[in-house]
Amino acid sequence: MNTVIFRTIAPFLTALMILFSIFVLLRGHNEPGGGFIGGLIAASALAIYGIACGVRPVRRAIHFHPMSLSAFGLLISCLSGLPSLLTHVAFLKAHWIYPEIFGVDLALSTVMVFDIGVYFVVLGSITSIALALEEREND
Repeated sequence: MNTVIFRTIAPFLTALMILFSIFVLLRGHNEPGGGFIGGLIAASALAIYGIACGVRPVRRAIHFHPMSLSAFGLLISCLSGLPSLLTHVAFLKAHWIYPEIFGVDLALSTVMVFDIGVYFVVLGSITSIALALEEREND
């Protein structure tokens, strides 16, 4: 399935899927979606790019080792519970702040930070598996 059409359209499809995964991530703490589904969509995008162009261009595109992304996500997810410990409530209890930016109240929460961490964990682990399978197939 490594046709010229697939190799040509894969970068555009990958970019579109990653943008959609960010949309799903950011709307997920209030509506269906979130870090897990967004991470799966982004990992699928990188897998499509890897199938079309090879493993080396994917590794260049993400700049970091996929398991480093997973570790970063795990760290962020754990740090999202820190505000609850500082306020002496249950670990991972949601905290909200409402800063005003350009006259618009923006609702930010520790739930969103946790979702971003989950996004990176899923993206890194699934991408690592997909790249390992692709490398094994090409050997």
